[in-house]
Amino acid sequence: MKLLDNIMFTFFLFSGFLVTADVSHGAMTVKKTGQLLKKLRCLFKNSKYIIDPLQAYIVPHGDAHQSEYTAPSDERLAFISGFTGSAGTAVISEYDALLWTDGRYFLQASSEMDENWTLMKEGILTTPTLSAWLSKNLPNGSYVGADPHLVSYLTWSTLSNDLQAAGINLVPVNINLVDLIWDDQPSPPSSVVHPLSMKYTGKSGKDKVEEVRSMMAKKGAELFIVCALDEVAWLLNLRGSDIQYNPVFFSYVAVTPKKLHFFIDESKLSPAVRNHFNEENLSITVHPYDKIQPFISEQVSRIEENDGKVWISQSTSYAPISVVPKKLRLLEVSPVALLKAIKNDVEIQGMINAHIKDAAALCCYFAWLEKEVAKGQLVTEVSGAKKLDSLRSKQEDFVGLSFETMSSVGPHGAIIHYHPSLETDRQITTEELYLCDSGGQYKDGTTDVTRTLHFGTPSEFEKECFTRVFKGQVALGTSVFPHKLLGNSLDPRARKFLWDVGLDYSHGTGHGVGAYLNVHEGPFGISWRPYVDDPGLQEGMFLSNEPGYYEDGKFGIRLENVMRIVKAKTPYNFTNKTFLTFETVTFVPIQTKMLLPDLLTQEEITYLNDYHNACREKVGPLLKEMGYHEAIEWLYRETEPIG
Repeated sequence: MKLLDNIMFTFFLFSGFLVTADVSHGAMTVKKTGQLLKKLRCLFKNSKYIIDPLQAYIVPHGDAHQSEYTAPSDERLAFISGFTGSAGTAVISEYDALLWTDGRYFLQASSEMDENWTLMKEGILTTPTLSAWLSKNLPNGSYVGADPHLVSYLTWSTLSNDLQAAGINLVPVNINLVDLIWDDQPSPPSSVVHPLSMKYTGKSGKDKVEEVRSMMAKKGAELFIVCALDEVAWLLNLRGSDIQYNPVFFSYVAVTPKKLHFFIDESKLSPAVRNHFNEENLSITVHPYDKIQPFISEQVSRIEENDGKVWISQSTSYAPISVVPKKLRLLEVSPVALLKAIKNDVEIQGMINAHIKDAAALCCYFAWLEKEVAKGQLVTEVSGAKKLDSLRSKQEDFVGLSFETMSSVGPHGAIIHYHPSLETDRQITTEELYLCDSGGQYKDGTTDVTRTLHFGTPSEFEKECFTRVFKGQVALGTSVFPHKLLGNSLDPRARKFLWDVGLDYSHGTGHGVGAYLNVHEGPFGISWRPYVDDPGLQEGMFLSNEPGYYEDGKFGIRLENVMRIVKAKTPYNFTNKTFLTFETVTFVPIQTKMLLPDLLTQEEITYLNDYHNACREKVGPLLKEMGYHEAIEWLYRETEPIG
């Protein structure tokens, strides 16, 4: 391998995990947490903040809106543990500090946490659940504290029941203990909100609100609380930038049969937003952001008089639900989540257009990268990602990235959510696999695509793994299934060809994708574990198709397309169920030299050739219009028919 600036990367493997990476300019920084944990534990018995002395404290990743990605001011888990992934929960007891996270982050967590922490690998049969560990390791009568604003109602209720069975109490601690020791905690973001026109939304805010009210009436709901940030943005046709890569803003909405209440810092509302409300016939009462819980409490007596319900998703934080009497709670999946998941005609066309533009940027990048690497030019994970970012920025209606680009070489590809940094930067060469997972936010849609390439000669094992991943992607992408089938049922189709030879991957296979919204969108998906509020797969939904395979310390392979659910043309229709299938909207070539033809069926070869022909037809004209001749040549070379 050609080394970058004499930087030597040395990887140490222990029990299959990457635990450190030394470089000649200094070791990778691992945050020292001993003093932080000591300060936190000192608060366990501080009567100023705690009613009953705590034996343990829970620190989840997330914010008051249960966001997957968070603002810097909400990165409490990263502050206390050093772990910067987007999924995890920490438990700090008087003597232990443990972090639970899933297979996407095993390597990352191992490399980011110091000796004070123990990694608890979710999904591994020998790993106890968080509640099981607490029940076993804390004495009867113990108190476990958590911030009720940061834990979902469903999680809180389940955990509380489990702990009560062991004689342990889960108690709300309304003043967050991590905030008390976080001296340089960033201030909450305060970016200005922007309207999104009907050109992109396809439906007015008034029409959306009326649809919600119609669903409320059927359920007998007198009040519906919108807590998820992307749901607020979609409902009101607004976008913001309070969370990096996610066009959302901190706010709540309360819907009653006659009124609409908006809880937000008024400084975020520009004159353009107020004009937007008038144009979309939205009569809105604005309240301070932090007044949502008092508002809910005030509404309770009115709702009781009308014999109504308060509709609020069980995925909402425990705190706002706790102020609603149990008899008034309607804890069902948010109607906005269901409406948002099924794209209208304008959103569908926008998503298709966004993926064509995005494919053009990726073709330009891969054509440039292949040429530079072949010449031996110095291109690294970081500089490559910056080049791709600049190419995306030239596309029409580009707003920004939909997540931080995962540009990963060789062993870094095995770190499923690896993000390059100057500290870990590795050169892209002809000797190792290169995995690039990236996406863009455009006013007309959100993209997410992964390609794995080798610019030299891959090994036979790498090609076999790649081929089996490809076969799984094809199997899932060509599936025909009944209307409202749960996504969990399709997951084995993507894994079969890996399972056949004893291989697998430790992440889900597909997630919903927003329309100029969050790149990960619920309440549906395709995974080895079921989604709690999955309404079933329906026409008009968009989701990813991303099987993979990872060899710790060696390489990673992932292929990801975004698909649209459409009606299938079947000769029969059992009990009038209506059958559906997928239509791929990502148009970036698959590197054919990574495939082993002997492992492919004729149907898979035909699928690939047809897909590559679609890449030429969809992306070629845009590249010609842009004048990127090298990218056009690369596109046509990479899409030559095989078989």
